[in-house]
Amino acid sequence: MARRPWFLSLLLFLGLAAGAGIYAQMESGERGILPLDSSGTLEVSGIRVDVGGKDAQSARYAGWRVAQRLGFKKLWAQARKLPISQAPNLPDSVLDQLVSSIIVEREQIGPTRYIADLGVLFDRSRAGQLIGIGGVEQRSQPMLLIPITISAGTMTSVELRNAWQRAWAQYRTSQSAIDYVRISGMGGDPLLINAAQTLRPGRAWWRNILDLYGAADILVAEVMIHRLYPGGPAQARFIGRHGPDREVIGGFTLQAANSAQLPQMMALGVQRMDRLFSDAFDAGLLQRDPTLDQPPPPPPPLEEDGSEDKPSETRTAPSAPVVYTVQIVAPNALTYNSALAHLRTVPGVARVDQLNIVIGDVSNFNVVYRGDINTLRSILAGRGWGVEVTGNGLRMFPPRGVINTTPQPLRPPPGEPANSVEPQSNTVSPAPAPGGTA
Repeated sequence: MARRPWFLSLLLFLGLAAGAGIYAQMESGERGILPLDSSGTLEVSGIRVDVGGKDAQSARYAGWRVAQRLGFKKLWAQARKLPISQAPNLPDSVLDQLVSSIIVEREQIGPTRYIADLGVLFDRSRAGQLIGIGGVEQRSQPMLLIPITISAGTMTSVELRNAWQRAWAQYRTSQSAIDYVRISGMGGDPLLINAAQTLRPGRAWWRNILDLYGAADILVAEVMIHRLYPGGPAQARFIGRHGPDREVIGGFTLQAANSAQLPQMMALGVQRMDRLFSDAFDAGLLQRDPTLDQPPPPPPPLEEDGSEDKPSETRTAPSAPVVYTVQIVAPNALTYNSALAHLRTVPGVARVDQLNIVIGDVSNFNVVYRGDINTLRSILAGRGWGVEVTGNGLRMFPPRGVINTTPQPLRPPPGEPANSVEPQSNTVSPAPAPGGTA
């Protein structure tokens, strides 16, 4: 018995240590890669230079000069879809004004020699006029991009940092025909955009996600990595998918000799995947699923005194929704539920937001209603409620002598068809129905 308090203290200490470790892991920055903003630049990558000089610094400077010349010719040929041999030769003084920065992909610096793989970023506003892409280009609608990595049977999206997400974050999408919406993996991204979400077909949740991130459709870039042994050769199968139903657009396979070449393989995979998505967009294959559209609003209520028989040009247009404050005096829960049910079933009521609930006193609501406040008061009064207009709102209270026990069907408001299905209320008429009890 004397050892039990010591044992419980040990368990408590281990639990606190485990909790602190989990918290530290969540706050350690093991996830989240911000995508690069490339809206104002044009990129040319994969330029190989091999030049010499009187010293290492001169050789490196000469290599960057050569990269600028070759980069502009390559960019001009890509934009015009012409051979690179037809590209013009611009002087270095002009290229210095066009080049924004030099990206060093790989370099080897010797005493008098410089060997490197470089990339060149050109200013879009200046270089675009010379290569003929200054006009408006046709791009797709915003596409939510979800990168998926499958390794050792585990699917990962942005829950942890990985080479596939990093390659997409570093890819410059300004020259792509696809308007990508890339996620960083910070904040609530791992909870909303994860590998499991791509397997869920529910449209309601997809609509919420697309609306949150400002996208219109979904693209899934999936890569499955097979390693011969840790650190050794790796083979990756890339598959592009579209829409909430994971329609396969195409795929390809790449290989890396070792783990050091894995980032280069992922960067090449991003370029080919973007080309795959762009070709599908040009072919008209990236059609938005109509089930991702928001459901249409309910039709406006018909006007009273037989407006359905009047010509369409004489009908008045439905008014814009207005927010009214409604107070409900509810002595018990049944009266409260009945009043809430009546409010929600009034034609023209788009939404009822509960501000506070006070059973036995006054509860407050915000009601979004298409129509005049006097019309709303008349409908509620016709259903047996006592209603008073108070400024920009109403005050509802049950009539005296009405005991809220068993619900009865609601009577249709004036102007509604008699054969429409009415929801159930939580009030009972004071007088029983003929031939029986309520």
